[in-house]
Order: sequence, then structure tokens, then C-alpha cells
Amino acid sequence: MLRRNLLPPIPGLLAFEAAARHGSISRAAAELHLTQGAVSRQIHQLEEQLGLALFHRVRQRVVLTDPGRIYAGELRPLLRQLSDTTQKVMGFAGDGGVLNLAVLPTFGTRWLTPRLGRFMAQHPQASLNLATRTEPFDFASEPFDAAIHFGAPHWAGATCYPLMREEVVALSSPAYQREQGLRRVADLARAVRLQQTTRPTLWADWFAAAGHPVAQAARGPRFEQFSMIAQAAVHGLGAALLPRFLVQEEIDSGALVPLPGPHLQGPDAYHLVVPDARAETPLVQALRDWLLAECAGKP
Repeated sequence: MLRRNLLPPIPGLLAFEAAARHGSISRAAAELHLTQGAVSRQIHQLEEQLGLALFHRVRQRVVLTDPGRIYAGELRPLLRQLSDTTQKVMGFAGDGGVLNLAVLPTFGTRWLTPRLGRFMAQHPQASLNLATRTEPFDFASEPFDAAIHFGAPHWAGATCYPLMREEVVALSSPAYQREQGLRRVADLARAVRLQQTTRPTLWADWFAAAGHPVAQAARGPRFEQFSMIAQAAVHGLGAALLPRFLVQEEIDSGALVPLPGPHLQGPDAYHLVVPDARAETPLVQALRDWLLAECAGKP
């Protein structure tokens, strides 16, 4: 059971956290839209309840004591979690439920988001929240109902529904292709090769598929997301290996042009991952059915 006598009032905690972050009562008061006197009183009441000082008063500033520093460090994530949980629960105000989906950044922005209007039209009362995750995680400790995953169809405590495979092609800006004379696979051995951080062997795999192994194929500027690599290639920073479906718009517009070489298809694929605990949730099932239908009719 909660020891209610040890739970300070929320206004006092907010006043303390703001003053600790700013090192100033006046700036905390401005942030909280209170008077300096009100903030000082709330902090004083909190200190009385705790039985210790949280700040040293030094001229016009406040400096955390050792207990104050510990308290502030522990308090911030708790307040943030309370705020996030409150926002999440408020989403249930509608009749359609809430669905929290973890997505891969470029897949989410380039492919999924432009299509979400069709899903929301079918479920106008639903609240859909998207956040990015680039690595598998534990659904028991993360607030997600499902996830978009690229890789093998393995995820502990969950079912992976295959959505699509990808076709990786070599691309660059038209100007970079002309300037570097990229007419053959061998020419790309001397090009600046833009690297994807989470796929360090991608260029080596591509050169191997082309029958032209290259030493130090992984050398080149590294980027965390395909969207970053796409922009770097558009602006002439080098040659890129990109899934065609994620950059079809740039290819159609001529901002990126295909370079000579194979179209690489690996064993991995994009999946919708549904944890076993959420498998019977109607909104999760609706998302699964909609995604499978969308991918069957892609691009």
C-alpha cells in the first residue's frame, strides 16, 4: 500500500523541480506562472515535510544541496512518467480506443504516414500514437501495442506478420554520377559510399552480389537512418544504397538516379510485431488486417 504521508503535494514537487532545473526561484515562477513568493512557500513546505534543506540560497540563485540533487534526479523521470501516463489515459476519451505503435523512422515517415489517412477514415474514433524504435525491445517494459520491425521474424513473446521485402538499389544525384563518371560497378569502388549505421555490411553484400568484391567496402560517412542517407545523396555527398520503395518519390522526380549494379534482396523483411498480450485487441487486429492489405497492394 502507498504510504500517503510520504507523498508530497504535486504543486510543491513541480515548484522544486523547476527551481532545481533553472537554479532560480524567479525563473521557476515565470515558467509556472506563479509569484516568486508562491514558489518559495511551496518549496519551503516541501522541505518541512522532508525535514531537510533542498537548496542553499546564494545571492539571487538557489543551489541544490546533496539531498536536493538526489531528489531532483529521481523526481524528474517520475514526473515525466506521470505526465506521459496521464496523456495516454486521456486518449481513451474517444470511443475507438488507443493504439501505440513503434515504427522504424524512415518507414514511418516515407511509407506508413502517407497512408494512415485511410486507416483513420475506417476508424475515426481511434487514437493512434507513433514513436520511433530502431531495435527490438521488451513489450512488457515499453508502452506499445505493436511494432514495425525489419529483420528475421523472431521476437520473444510476440507474433511477426510479414509485410514486405525490400529491393536495395544504388543511387546518387545526377550531378554526382556525372562528376564521378559512375558508369560501371567498378566505378563505385572509388566513390564516396554513404553508410547505414545499422547495416554495416550492406555495401560489401552489394559488391559481392555484383561479383566485384571491394576491400574496405564499409568505408564512408555513416548515417543512422535511411532518410538521412537519401538527403545526403540528393545533395551530392556520395553514392547510396537505399530501399527503392522508400525513395520512389526522389527517383520519379529525378533527384536520385539509379547507378549500375544489382538490385539487392536479402533474407530479411518488414514485419508487424504483435505481442501475445495484445493479440486479441480489436484495434490491433484492425491495424494488422489493414497493413497486410496495404502491403499486398503496395507501392
